[in-house]
Amino acid sequence: MNSGQFSNYQTNSFFDEMFFFDEKTRIKPHYEKVYKRLNGISADELDAKRSQAVSSFLEHGVTFTVYDDSDGIERVFPFDLIPRVIPKAEWVVVEQGLKQRILALNLFLHDIYHQARILKEGIIPREIVETCPYYRKEIIGFDVPQDIYIHICGSDLIRNEEGTYMVLEDNGRCPSGVSYLLENRAIMKRAFPKTYQSMEVCSVEAYPELLLRTLEHLSPRQSQKPVCVLLSPGVYNSAYFEHTFLARQMGIEIVEGRDLIAIDNYVFMRTTLGLVQVDVIYRRLDDDYIDPLFFKNDSILGVPGLMEAYLKGNVSLANAVGTGLADDKVTYAFVPEMIKFYLGQDPILESVPTYLCWREKDRNYVLENLDKLVIKPANESGGYGMLIGTASTKKERNDFKSRIKQNPREYIAQPIISLSRHPTFCDEGVMGRHIDLRPFILYGEDIEIVPGGLTRVALKKDSLVVNSSQGGGSKDTWVLKN
Repeated sequence: MNSGQFSNYQTNSFFDEMFFFDEKTRIKPHYEKVYKRLNGISADELDAKRSQAVSSFLEHGVTFTVYDDSDGIERVFPFDLIPRVIPKAEWVVVEQGLKQRILALNLFLHDIYHQARILKEGIIPREIVETCPYYRKEIIGFDVPQDIYIHICGSDLIRNEEGTYMVLEDNGRCPSGVSYLLENRAIMKRAFPKTYQSMEVCSVEAYPELLLRTLEHLSPRQSQKPVCVLLSPGVYNSAYFEHTFLARQMGIEIVEGRDLIAIDNYVFMRTTLGLVQVDVIYRRLDDDYIDPLFFKNDSILGVPGLMEAYLKGNVSLANAVGTGLADDKVTYAFVPEMIKFYLGQDPILESVPTYLCWREKDRNYVLENLDKLVIKPANESGGYGMLIGTASTKKERNDFKSRIKQNPREYIAQPIISLSRHPTFCDEGVMGRHIDLRPFILYGEDIEIVPGGLTRVALKKDSLVVNSSQGGGSKDTWVLKN
């Protein structure tokens, strides 16, 4: 029987991370210490810890930007003090599945830009690849450094009604959120030091060091210490805090396009002491904006001549140009086939069943069942442009019906999965809120995954949308050593 903070907590029929779903509402063993600590916390102590968390975020500038908010665009990322706990055995499976997945995605991209065997053998329709806005014909035949395309990946995981981990999507262009993971951990270690220590939680603090090592592995000049920089669109980007945070943690320069110059197919950074040759650019902007001479000619964010230096092998980019093809939600539907084709294995982590609207049969089904499905644009992110059928109006469904008919390639549909829920501090007490998990995978000399990831939580009651831009927040994720 629940008491204290959890006295009104209901698991309902959802898969609950902390409690077993039965008539007794029993606590799961790996949450017992967290439950005991939180259950005895007073209202004053809780308020104090919440205030400390907010103050820490403000002090460190941990904010994100909402571009369409008329009341102001800078917000502190909402943070919940109840950590998500993942047992070691559970994490091992997740880790293996993510490593398998990033290997297959990289083999896919190498294949597409070289022999294209997967297209020739009909595993993936050629038109799907060639109509993707992030498919780059310009790099066909180009050998990227170390044959790695996706060096930094943030795959989004959910758990379904049975508690099975599933991959919802892959973020292989400019995945964001790892700075919140690191800040969340720092806050929780201060807020609940004894509980944290007693549970033997795996550390995540090595991420900046691992990221730097991943970047340095790509350097075309291995005979000396590589010069790495982080290329940011600037202060008005929604993830600018993260850009400055990671650059500072790695001890590298954060630059904008105007800080770099391409000369004779090499890239240099302007400094007070003169020009310094750059070896590796961790770029936090999409392909279209990195070089106005090569892609969008009106871009003022990039570096004219960067692509020529890249194609000559004189500078490396992370992630590689053309990786957006693996981000496409239509391509996502074929990842299980990629794993079988390139690795000869069955997927360790399941994908969410996906209807592709460019297929007539799938499209007809989607159009007839809009009220029961989640409709997503193939190349949007941040939770924008979605339709959740059960929460939609007839007008919204008719609007999406028109969009799908006009441009079927750009829409996919998936069944509405009741994401697992986690106890979360809300205005009315501790309530269940839906969550997902974004682990961060680094692919350099080795594949490295810091244990855990960013657990995002849908703070609005009954909402399935966890994105910060749509009212979501985050939790710290504790992977146990034993």
